[in-house]
Amino acid sequence: MKILSIQSAVAYGHVGNSAAVFPLQRIGVEVLPVYTVTFSNHTGYGAWRGPLISPDDVRDVIIGIEERGVFGEIDVVLSGYQGSDGIGDVILDAVARVKSANPDAVYACDPVMGNAKSGCFVAPAIPVLLRERVVPNADIVTPNQFELGFLTETEPTDLDSTLASVDAARAMGPSTVLVTSVERPDRPEGTIEMLAADAEGAWIVQTPHIPMKANGSGDVTAALFTAHYRATGDAASALSKTVSSVFDLLQLTYESGQRELQLVEAQEFYAHPREQFAVTRVR
Repeated sequence: MKILSIQSAVAYGHVGNSAAVFPLQRIGVEVLPVYTVTFSNHTGYGAWRGPLISPDDVRDVIIGIEERGVFGEIDVVLSGYQGSDGIGDVILDAVARVKSANPDAVYACDPVMGNAKSGCFVAPAIPVLLRERVVPNADIVTPNQFELGFLTETEPTDLDSTLASVDAARAMGPSTVLVTSVERPDRPEGTIEMLAADAEGAWIVQTPHIPMKANGSGDVTAALFTAHYRATGDAASALSKTVSSVFDLLQLTYESGQRELQLVEAQEFYAHPREQFAVTRVR
């Protein structure tokens, strides 16, 4: 499998491609990383150095890859945080070019906008871009519960309303939806859930909630789910493997006392997920 991953990069820590590439490589995926920024560290520190890469330069890198004749071999285009509508245009153009070369390729979009605690933290134009242009062109989307509501202009809270929001997202264009950070009011205290749905049904899995802010964990989740799902076409299996790997990554990071994901130290959890959590069919 080959994945063209168009995301940010940092030298210190793990977000964007700096979070997604290694876990994908560890499960045997060939990754072609294209960077949209090259920062010293993620912006959560409040200070960082390094350049934003202009949309024209990002496009130039992608065209250079195309000129090597490999677009026909690419199975997935993966994107994460989109800092400007200019980058959105570049990503959509890349998706169209890849699908022209390989009609079986899919586009997986992690529609990064915010979360329930912080609210929406992207520029006002980005949610509109995602809702109106990007998500309708995606085959797989991986929002958290907050982003799912923002995208679909709904209020997912309990299981029924979350499933209704998933249906609304699928009606926008994507055939497959992964919802992270699902926090139902009736869930047991100290737990959190993840839900996946496609044309075959919907499944949910519950894990203990690890009390930490883990920048980059969503990027790892989107990458692993996309790869597992693309390889098998089985949403329940992809959900089981992804949840297990990400939980063990977060648990290891939490126990280390470090702020940054212990991405390399957790590598065996990607290669050999324990699948220790029950996946329940909910539709």
